[in-house]
Amino acid sequence: MIRLKKIQEADVKNKTVLLRADLDIPLAGGKIADDFRLITSLETINYFLKQTKTIVIIGHLGRPEEGDKSLSLKVVAKWYAKNFKFQISNFKLKDFTGWKIGEKLILLENLRFFQGEEKNDQGFSKQLASLADIYVNDAFASSHRAHASIVSVTKYLPSFAGLRLEKEVEELSKILNGPKRPLVVIIGGAKIETKLPLVEKMHHFADYVLVGGEIAENDKVLLKVQHEKITGRKSILLVADSNEDLNDITSKSAENFVQIIQNAKTIVWNGPMGVTEEKENQNGTNILAEGIVQTSADTIVGGGDTLAFLKEKNLLDKFSFVSTGGGAMLEFLADENLPGLEVLDI
Repeated sequence: MIRLKKIQEADVKNKTVLLRADLDIPLAGGKIADDFRLITSLETINYFLKQTKTIVIIGHLGRPEEGDKSLSLKVVAKWYAKNFKFQISNFKLKDFTGWKIGEKLILLENLRFFQGEEKNDQGFSKQLASLADIYVNDAFASSHRAHASIVSVTKYLPSFAGLRLEKEVEELSKILNGPKRPLVVIIGGAKIETKLPLVEKMHHFADYVLVGGEIAENDKVLLKVQHEKITGRKSILLVADSNEDLNDITSKSAENFVQIIQNAKTIVWNGPMGVTEEKENQNGTNILAEGIVQTSADTIVGGGDTLAFLKEKNLLDKFSFVSTGGGAMLEFLADENLPGLEVLDI
């Protein structure tokens, strides 16, 4: 069981804090399309604003190609400045550029502009660590990645979990440590083949595993064969039928899923049932979402596309807990060791 080093136990008075936040937010036309992750960072930032000397916020946005500056974090700097009603100005801190926001906040430019970030480079980690006295990870959605700002930086600074990271681990641990049953896990989205190993692990602790999304016929067969081979499995597996173009599940499959979740006590959902950016392919996801929010179960949801859909339908606040993580949430629930949590474990 993970026991995190908490910021409440750290001496932060008059210290400079290096805060790894979840800044990987969706953009549309160069503007922020969904600020959910930024909103979740505010509790930890406000905690530090009252006590620390400076907060240096770091994070990444998207997957920029070399030399591509279109994924600059300036749009995020403007969001923070507007939220806190602070002035914003360009800023340079040692080898990093960024923005000063008010008197205490500094936001550095996209870490993925530096090759050392994704390589978990020790030299780059030392550069980051040289900016502060204390490191705090509040980026659950990135904690399944062994990157410099998540893992190696902790070797060079006293390191702690932020308030949001604490909350994510606390809520998701409830599912692993005795959930109300029946427990139903719903997995969808594109590239379902990348989730197959995680789906397999869900069979050991869920009562039902429901799989939808863009699933080819050979993947359906593979899922069912894997399920039958699992020794000591607890779950019942249902794989949705897709329509002809694989852009949505059939209404019948969605209704079958709803029949099962009506009796659930805990529901975990990650990934839409169709290509929800296109309204004609939202039917299966919509049937499922409406069915979930009408239950009395504990409901947990994660994954960017799923959250965007629920927000559009004004259903997001009807879930018991909304995770900032997509892949990180699934890996945590599959009992995977998340590198960003391991380094903060007591």
